[in-house]
Amino acid sequence: MVRPGGDLAPAGEGQGLRSIVKIQLDEKSFLRRRPEVEHEREVALFDLLQENKFDLKGKDASPGPYHLKLKLSEDRLVFDIYNSKDKLQRKITIPVKSFRSVIKDYFLVCESYFDAIKTSSPSQIEAIDMGRRGLHNEGAQMLRERLETEVEIDQPTSRRFFTLLCVLHMRG
Repeated sequence: MVRPGGDLAPAGEGQGLRSIVKIQLDEKSFLRRRPEVEHEREVALFDLLQENKFDLKGKDASPGPYHLKLKLSEDRLVFDIYNSKDKLQRKITIPVKSFRSVIKDYFLVCESYFDAIKTSSPSQIEAIDMGRRGLHNEGAQMLRERLETEVEIDQPTSRRFFTLLCVLHMRG
């Protein structure tokens, strides 16, 4: 459940030292949208907290678990990473521009997928879904590559971050 100010309740038991246990979105940079988009955002955050692998790299890196604050600043996605005592450990910025093409293609294929569900054969739906998953994997891999010098994340965590990035780009 998202709390006022974009805070999400801490993750459940079982999250280890190599994980994010709290996420906060900067409400100034992530505007509120229609209820359907807000729901997708909450689901993306919930899924990310429920299962993730996230570990800072480098000799100066402190062990987790981590608290994460996300914001958009000047067309960059900013990760402010804190330890469990809320002491800033690292700030990572990623240009969002490099993801625009894959996000746009992903949204187009998603629209085709939802249209196909209504009228197409199962084999056509499956083909579109494979394309949708392929684009999702491509975006997740791009994100993972942008983060790889600073933080270790696994593919499922990268996919969840890409989902969140897409949700934050939804209009409305």
